[in-house]
Amino acid sequence: MNGPGRPARPVRIGPRAAVALALVTLIGIAAFGWPLLADRQSGLAHSQDAPWLFAALLPLLVAVVVATIADNGMDAKAVAMLGVLAAVGAALRPLGAGTAGLEPMFFLLVLSGRVLGPGFAFVLGSVTMFASALLTGGVGPWMPFQMLAMGWFALGAGLLPGSERIRGRAELLMLAGYGFAGAFAYGFVMNLQGWVILQGMDHGASFHAGDPLPANLARFVVYYLTTSLGWDLGRGVLTVVLTLALGATLLKALRRATRKAAFDAAVSFDPGVGTEPEPALEKGTNGGGG
Repeated sequence: MNGPGRPARPVRIGPRAAVALALVTLIGIAAFGWPLLADRQSGLAHSQDAPWLFAALLPLLVAVVVATIADNGMDAKAVAMLGVLAAVGAALRPLGAGTAGLEPMFFLLVLSGRVLGPGFAFVLGSVTMFASALLTGGVGPWMPFQMLAMGWFALGAGLLPGSERIRGRAELLMLAGYGFAGAFAYGFVMNLQGWVILQGMDHGASFHAGDPLPANLARFVVYYLTTSLGWDLGRGVLTVVLTLALGATLLKALRRATRKAAFDAAVSFDPGVGTEPEPALEKGTNGGGG
């Protein structure tokens, strides 16, 4: 277990958790990208594939949690902490959603991902988005795609280097820079999900099923720059401001909580614990008072 002066380390990705994360990532890439490779006769309504994606995503999220716990020897306190952070993130989202892209939940996921590590961060991002959708009534065919995109965003924070060496102002600047760039990446990916089913747009920005991939990607860039860049800019700036203003305090609190939960405690088994030696019988006695 961590000593009082030892920094809490992010939870590492073990082999089983890595396999589960790889599977959910491959499924997510296919779900987002298949319309770009489809022909003109393909049905492009993400509302049709969203239930299947959601059905595949939930057991894989559970698999990531179970594999991470099994690989690192943690207990129910880790899952409880995930639930608390997801509830806080879900409560933060309505405070800014719908207003120029201002979503304060992003900065919480950056800091949580930094402390918890990539495996738990992915699950936290996905569950937070699921909980916030239930809270705000934002349940729809876009929800499983939001869960994936937010999971990737949080996972990236957990993969940032120097978790045991970079501290203080340098760490906050790194997290703020990641939050700024990640806010644009999240918006870019989510716009791809909706763009392929939009109709009636200007020819230079609309999706054309069956066209060559480079041509469609060029139209998508035009669409993103003209419709969503300003929205993502507001999200990125707010993430930077909150990370620099509140990051030091929140990182300290999260690391203290992970130390108390013994997230990186090694599991050891002492054969002498829990067993009592049988009393030896003296010679010439029958176990009574002789």
